[in-house]
Amino acid sequence: MLNQGWTYREQVDRSGAGLTLLAYYSQRYPHSSPEEWQDRISAGQVLLDDRPAAPNTILRPGQRLTYQRPPWEEPEVPLSFEVLYEDLDLLIVAKPSGLPVLPGGGFLEHTLLRQLQRQYPADQYPADQYLADQYPGTPVPIHRLGRGTSGLMLMARSPLAKSHLSQQMRDRQIQKTYRALVGRGFPDRLIVTDAIGKVPHPVLGYIYAATPDGQFAQSECRVLRRNGDTTLLEVTILTGRPHQIRIHLAAAGYPLLGDPLYGVGGLPYQPEAEKVAVPGDCGYYLHAYHLGFHHPRTGEVMSAICPPPSQLC
Repeated sequence: MLNQGWTYREQVDRSGAGLTLLAYYSQRYPHSSPEEWQDRISAGQVLLDDRPAAPNTILRPGQRLTYQRPPWEEPEVPLSFEVLYEDLDLLIVAKPSGLPVLPGGGFLEHTLLRQLQRQYPADQYPADQYLADQYPGTPVPIHRLGRGTSGLMLMARSPLAKSHLSQQMRDRQIQKTYRALVGRGFPDRLIVTDAIGKVPHPVLGYIYAATPDGQFAQSECRVLRRNGDTTLLEVTILTGRPHQIRIHLAAAGYPLLGDPLYGVGGLPYQPEAEKVAVPGDCGYYLHAYHLGFHHPRTGEVMSAICPPPSQLC
C-alpha cells in the first residue's frame, strides 16, 4: 500500500544563497541524483515561495522551499510493540528491532511515532478536563533508538513530562543500560570516551562516527558472558550521542556483531559494492535493557527492564 506522501519545508540560509535550485537540492540531498532532482523540479514537485521555479533559478536568503514527495510504498517492518507502563504523563514502550522511531529514510507510516499517533490521538481527551500541564496528548520520544536496536523507549505525553524528562536527559540523570553482542577478546571492563561527531557520507551527506573534533561521549562496558566466538556485554552510557554504543564498541576494536556500517576505529566501512550502508540498516545485536529516571510529576524513582531477545540473554 502507498502512504499519503510527505511535504518537506525549509528556508534558504546563507550557505544556500547563490546556488541554483537544482544545485541546492543535489548538494544537500545526495541520496537522489541531480537528474532525479531535475525531474522533480520540472514536474512541479519542488516549489520556491509556493510557486514552481526553473532548475537554474538563483536562490536568495530567506526564500521558502517546499518539496512535495508523492506517495510511496514503504519497506515492511514489524509494527507491533508492547506498552510496559502508562499514565497521563508518560509511556514506556518496548520497541522491536527493525521498527524506526521517527519518519525518515523512506519510512513515514511504518514508524513507532506514527503507530503511537494512531493509538493515542491527541484529541482523545477534552482539553478542558485538565490543566494545561496535565493534558495528555500523543506520546513523543524523550530519546531515540536506532532502527535495528530493540528495547525500552521513554515517551512523554504531557508538556510537564516533556520538559522535566528532557531536562533529566540534559543533566544525565536518566540511567540507560544496554545489552550488546561483540566478538571474542573483549576485556572484562572497559570505559570508552572517544568523541563522536559528523563525518562525510556519500549518500546522506554526513553521519556520526568517531572523530577527534566531535563531542564528548562515555560508555562503560563490562562482560556478562563469554561463549566461544561471542561476548555478551552490558553497556551503560553516560551521554547519549547518536549511535554511541555502535561507534564506541567499534572504536575500541570490537564492532557489534552484524553491524553493516561501523568497523574497527568507529568509522563507516568503505563500500565495496554499489550499496552504501546507512545507520538505519539492521543486522547488529543491541538492546535497551534498563531505564531509570524520576517521575516528572511525583518525583518517584522509576525503573523499567525489558527482557532481551534470545541472542542477548
